[in-house]
Order: sequence, then C-alpha cells, then structure tokens
Amino acid sequence: MAKKLVALFLMLVVVVAALHIREAEAEDGDHKEYKECFGNCLKECEDGDAHGQTYCEMSCDTECASKESAGKFSSSVKCDVDQPLKDYTCFGFNFVHGFCRYLYLIEMGWKAAEKLIRHWKILRGDNVMIIRGKDKGDTGVIKRVIRSQNRVIVEGKNLVKKHIKQGQGHEGGIFTVEAPLHASNVQVVDPVTGRACKVGVRYLEDGTKVRVSRGIGASGSIIPRPEILKIRTTPRPTVAGPKDTPMNVALEKTYDAKTGKGMAEL
Repeated sequence: MAKKLVALFLMLVVVVAALHIREAEAEDGDHKEYKECFGNCLKECEDGDAHGQTYCEMSCDTECASKESAGKFSSSVKCDVDQPLKDYTCFGFNFVHGFCRYLYLIEMGWKAAEKLIRHWKILRGDNVMIIRGKDKGDTGVIKRVIRSQNRVIVEGKNLVKKHIKQGQGHEGGIFTVEAPLHASNVQVVDPVTGRACKVGVRYLEDGTKVRVSRGIGASGSIIPRPEILKIRTTPRPTVAGPKDTPMNVALEKTYDAKTGKGMAEL
C-alpha cells in the first residue's frame, strides 16, 4: 500500500509540473503573437487612411484581443506520439499516461479479467454450506454451476426480488428467485461430520479418481459424485433419424487384410 501511495504522489507531482510548464509556454506564446498582431495592425492603419494614432491603437487592440479570445493565438503544445522526447511537456504527459495505464491494469484489469476456475471441485447436485453472506451457515444443493462467471446457484438460498415485465407467453410481476453466489462463498459438506470442508483429489488402487474431504476437522472420506450428473439434460434419441447411419451398415466389415477386401487398387 505504501508503494502505491508513493507512486501516486510522484504521478501527481509530474502532472502538476507538466501543467505549469504548459501554461507558461502558452502565456508566452499568446503575448508574443498579440504584440506581432498589434504592431502589424498599427502600421497598416497609420500607412492607410489614418484617423489618428489613438483611433488606430483602439481599433488594433480590439481586433487583436478578439482574435486572442477566439483562440487563434493558442500555442498549445501538440504531443507527437512518434517523437515524445522533443518536448519535456509531451514527455511528461506521455509518461503520466503510461503510468496511469499501468496502475489501471494492476488495480482494475486483474479484477475485470478475473481468472476463471479451470478445475472445478464443486459439481451440480453437491450438498454445500454457505460460508459468507446473509445465508451464512445454511446448507443447500447446487442447482446450477455458471462456469463462465465462477458462480453457483444454491437451491432456495440467496433469494432476491426480481421485477419481470409481462410478455408473450408469461405473466409479469415481482418474483422471488435465487441469485448466483461466488464459488468461494460455498464449501462442500463433509458426508461424515456434516461440516464445511475443502475438496481434494485422490486416486484409488484401481486408478479411479475420486474427491475426498480435507482440511481441519475433515474426515478424509470420499465425497460421492452426485447422481443427478448421470441423468442427461438432453436425452439420447431412441429412434434413428434421417441422417443417422443404420446399425447394419455401421457394423459391416469393409476391410480384410488377408483376403484383400477394401484395399486400394494400385
């Protein structure tokens, strides 16, 4: 935290210094342009049909002042990205811009592009306990796993009111629905102790990969795979469709190395 405050202080110092330099250069440029405008205008006025020196001075002052207020004399420094070192002001602004972008990527980029969980140990149908939030300490069954958001929906927990507009095929109103919870806010319940525990992985003697409870006070028992995962959300079709290959054609033997059946003719 201290390093971030020091970096922020240095950044503000650079910004203030660059702004002061830029304002000073702009003021010097404005006065120089104004003097040139006033001198040229006064010379033309006196050479022409003059109405007197006082009239020319007042007329030229009004004309040059209007040009100055319109921004025609603004000598603002244009920072070229390809050549940032030619002007200290441009170098300061480019440095601050890059430093601010670096801080943004550190503070906000990592949060916005949160790393998704690659190996999920919480599955749909698991009995879990909520360890944070308004339903802390309650248990429930995982209804849905949203892997793209690192979130889960626990059946009957984290209820919120949702306003749904009436549309074709459904009625509108205020409904109570389950809001998603972050995966870090729930833990699987140990099947032996009934307490929240972490989930580990172990391989049995036959090579089967199973989940086991681990952590302080955990029994180390096997956490069974939910039965609901054996049920396909989209059942397999029992009747062959028009694009399906018939069974007798799929089982037909079309190659035999001894008899030469199915071999390419050379």
